[in-house]
Amino acid sequence: MQGRRYCVYDVFTAERLAGNPLAIVLDCEGLDLAAMQSIAREFNLSESVFVLPPENPKHRARIRIFTPDYEMPFAGHPTVGTAVALAEAGGEASDGLFVLEENIGPVRCAVKGGKGATFAEFDLAKLPERLDLAADPEAIGAALGLGPHEIGFENHRVSFWSAGVPYVTIPVKDLGAAAKVRLDNQAWSELAPKKSEWAFASPYVYCRETVRRDNAFHVRMIVPGTPSYEDPATGSAAAAFAGAILHFDRPGDGLSRLWIEQGLEMGRPSRIRLELDVEGGKLAAARIGGQAIKVAEGVLLV
Repeated sequence: MQGRRYCVYDVFTAERLAGNPLAIVLDCEGLDLAAMQSIAREFNLSESVFVLPPENPKHRARIRIFTPDYEMPFAGHPTVGTAVALAEAGGEASDGLFVLEENIGPVRCAVKGGKGATFAEFDLAKLPERLDLAADPEAIGAALGLGPHEIGFENHRVSFWSAGVPYVTIPVKDLGAAAKVRLDNQAWSELAPKKSEWAFASPYVYCRETVRRDNAFHVRMIVPGTPSYEDPATGSAAAAFAGAILHFDRPGDGLSRLWIEQGLEMGRPSRIRLELDVEGGKLAAARIGGQAIKVAEGVLLV
């Protein structure tokens, strides 16, 4: 039986069995969307990627990104992981630039090889925009098991942002408050905005205090549902978070480079690099980057 090659990468980490795992199916011609969804459910990772020939021959590939339950318009760790996997599969040891076609649009990626894990970054296809949030910040905190005194720091307040995928960004006072977070699904479903007919926007909890001194923020992201689960590294949330950073921190014009730590509470430490290009006080461009390392490969017999 002829199979389809696949590989599994750990993304936003240089160490195997850390970061965010990603399945990538490399030979997807002839697969319909129902089959892709079934395969993603079989892998049962937060996301799986399916690589197809590009619609524009100048681009590297067309990719479809699926959770076990639905297709995503865009996601960060699948973009970084797939960029690394395609570069390594092509034997590219040096720096490379190419475009991946995603549902959100064309995404330009840069890959940098080297010893150990390969680094990749991508330009945001859509800059973050602030969305309306009707829910009371104290109610949002309560749905996460936090009191009013634990929500917010400095001038940071609860807000709602999307750079293709929406997130409720929730500042908390310190690492202790971040560690306490426990999502009450029922309470969250009664107050959180929806990102689709049946899926709610996820909470993205962050604080300025960090475990590693060279990181700018410590974050956690919980996906609501039955059951809910925590994500070890969320590039699409970091993309949305860029809007909150610009709004509340107001970085000066030029390049700002920040490292975000995630996944520590669940034993899968991750680091995401966020770059902001600010011009005239506005966000002109932004990039998400990180390392990825292969942990498995094989053949899918479907």
